[in-house]
Amino acid sequence: MSTIYHFKTMPISSPKSYPKRIAIVGDLGLTYNTTSTINHLTGNNPDLVLLVGDVTYANLYLTNGTGSDCYSCSFPDTPIHETYQPRWDYWGRYMQPLVSKIPIMVLEGNHEIEEQAENQTFAAYRSRFAFPSKESGSSSQLYYSFNAGGIHFIMLGGYVAYNKSDDQYKWLEKDLANVDRTVTPWLVATWHPPWYSTYTAHYREAECMKVAMEELLYEYGVDLVFNGHVHAYERSNRVYNYTLDPCGLVHITVGDGGNREKMAIEHADEPGKCPEPSSTPDKFMGGFCAYNFTSGPAAGNFCWDQQPEYSAYRESSFGHGILEVKNETHALWTWHRNQDMYNKAGDIIYVVRQPEKCPIKPKKQMMGDKAKRD
Repeated sequence: MSTIYHFKTMPISSPKSYPKRIAIVGDLGLTYNTTSTINHLTGNNPDLVLLVGDVTYANLYLTNGTGSDCYSCSFPDTPIHETYQPRWDYWGRYMQPLVSKIPIMVLEGNHEIEEQAENQTFAAYRSRFAFPSKESGSSSQLYYSFNAGGIHFIMLGGYVAYNKSDDQYKWLEKDLANVDRTVTPWLVATWHPPWYSTYTAHYREAECMKVAMEELLYEYGVDLVFNGHVHAYERSNRVYNYTLDPCGLVHITVGDGGNREKMAIEHADEPGKCPEPSSTPDKFMGGFCAYNFTSGPAAGNFCWDQQPEYSAYRESSFGHGILEVKNETHALWTWHRNQDMYNKAGDIIYVVRQPEKCPIKPKKQMMGDKAKRD
């Protein structure tokens, strides 16, 4: 039997009560950079850790423990895909000093798909974490929601069917309709592949998910979005449909936790760096939705020719972020680079909610709109 551990649970749902610090990190793996990230993160004394996908990268290790750079390596004579399960245990033992004392909430990334025998996917991921799926009305461990004081977190699956006719979308619509903003004023959504990223890596890869879900999140007044997948840091201005919007969402990519893959460096708006549109379909979920822009500064093009207006700050450095919700309208976001001292932030901004300027549709009106669409 293990030693008995204990941790402090989240404050009750209330507009006056919030976790003091929430650490948000993505694409961790188990490398020297991971060690630096976790040391910095621990030094910031979080009350909750949010891991936005790509946990161990076990699928990049063969069954003999050696590394591989393929996503679905298979034996020569069988379709069984290799994925080194002890890597999960290594990661768990390394993370134990942190996660035995501080709650951690996790969502899946593409490296958790781990296709195995009998077409199993996400098996290692689902067996190692607890998810409040039933408690949040979800029929899947791959998307769920929970409250942390006055914050309602929505954990979406970027690698689960998400169109309007699919279970995940229907669950999301119902979950959003049930949020009481007088109890949980802040609404934060997370999923792995970002919708708003200016890096060449994974450029517009999740466009179909954006097309399916962005309007719904916007109408319900989601405040913040956190993603991983792109191995760099980027923060957007408030944006909706690629256009600056004072009521839009702030999108933050923190896929710079310490993975064993290369850091994303090139930007799609740099000369000669714009990917071919044909190279950007959603290779995990299928479908292609990323076409040339029909209006705005990038009209007629697949990429901008300079850093887009929606992109406020971007940098290729390993690190993590800290969210500190101060009250019903103000939250402090800081991003901490591994190469900096512990008390220094590489990016810092107050996110301000303005519910009086950006009213949310009443539930009855939203349900009426849905009935019209149906």
